[in-house]
Amino acid sequence: MGRILVEKDVEAAVKGGSVYAAGGGGWADHGRMLGYAAVAVGKPELVSIDELKDDDWVATAAAIGAPASTTPWEMRGVDYIRAVQILQETLGEKLSGLIIGQNGKSSTLNAWLPSAVLGTKVVDAVGDVRAHPTGDMGSIGMAGSPEPMIQTAVGGNREEHRYIELVVRGATAKISPVLRTAADQSGGFIASCRNPLRASYVRSHAALGGISLALTLGEAIIEAEKRTGSAVIDAICKTTGGEIIAEGEITAKDVVYTPEAFDIGTITIGTGNKAAVLHVMNEYMAVEDAGGNRVATFPSVITTLSPDGEPLSVGQLSVGMKVFVLHVPMEILPLSSSVLDPTVYPYVEKAMGIEIAKYALAERR
Repeated sequence: MGRILVEKDVEAAVKGGSVYAAGGGGWADHGRMLGYAAVAVGKPELVSIDELKDDDWVATAAAIGAPASTTPWEMRGVDYIRAVQILQETLGEKLSGLIIGQNGKSSTLNAWLPSAVLGTKVVDAVGDVRAHPTGDMGSIGMAGSPEPMIQTAVGGNREEHRYIELVVRGATAKISPVLRTAADQSGGFIASCRNPLRASYVRSHAALGGISLALTLGEAIIEAEKRTGSAVIDAICKTTGGEIIAEGEITAKDVVYTPEAFDIGTITIGTGNKAAVLHVMNEYMAVEDAGGNRVATFPSVITTLSPDGEPLSVGQLSVGMKVFVLHVPMEILPLSSSVLDPTVYPYVEKAMGIEIAKYALAERR
């Protein structure tokens, strides 16, 4: 049976989601706003994909952009609801459930408010267990598909007259960049509902149980916070099955915001033969050791933690801070078909100037 999400689940979702945010994944306070609004106005319900009928419609609730503190973004809870409503109007049928494209500081909770208000179920499945830079990476195999999809985007800074409502139809690869442009025009961050698909398709292509993973992790973190920072880090490693692969002071941060609404660059931790370099495209996509050897690559989880065990986003990092780098290997994560899709990698590799596909798809089916 489904699980009604309640007030105590909000903080667990935000805290667990923040680890899977992998240096990106939105804002914790935005996640709390969405979660507390949802549990106040209704009863959002988390269900497994098996509780839906094969031909039920399921779409992805997403937030698009890289809202730096430098951009005038504004996103309200009502924008997520409106995005779902517009998609349903365009589709001409009701959605039974919503999945999310990725876990994150707020994205783990993207489907809660529409569930509370419109009755769409929060489906325990994700396009990617961890956060990633492009919509394609969470599109559960639709990135290379010629099949026309519907995507909506809603939101923007009202005072600056940047509020946008957008409906776009076409192949996912062609229309996803349109939504990124809309995000940039709206102030850097926009709510989206996209890619309505049958539940039978979602069952075989999404990373199942991805929201439960975040909730379980968040519950373990909250329990450990009663003790010490190192207890929190231990709890994160134990619950995720990950390990700390680097630690030390940040010695360099070279990250720039691009017109495509991405933060791209590198973070260097430590010096000499103990140094590690984190490659960033909104999120941490790869880690190299001092010798330039690859030690972790997307879709593995890569996250920076403070000494208190707080997951830090790329935007929070500055030179001189001490951090721990968590690595949860992809081999122990549920993986969606979109992170195993070779077509999602060339764009990211070109933007970052490093190889990812070779490692992400190694020894895989």
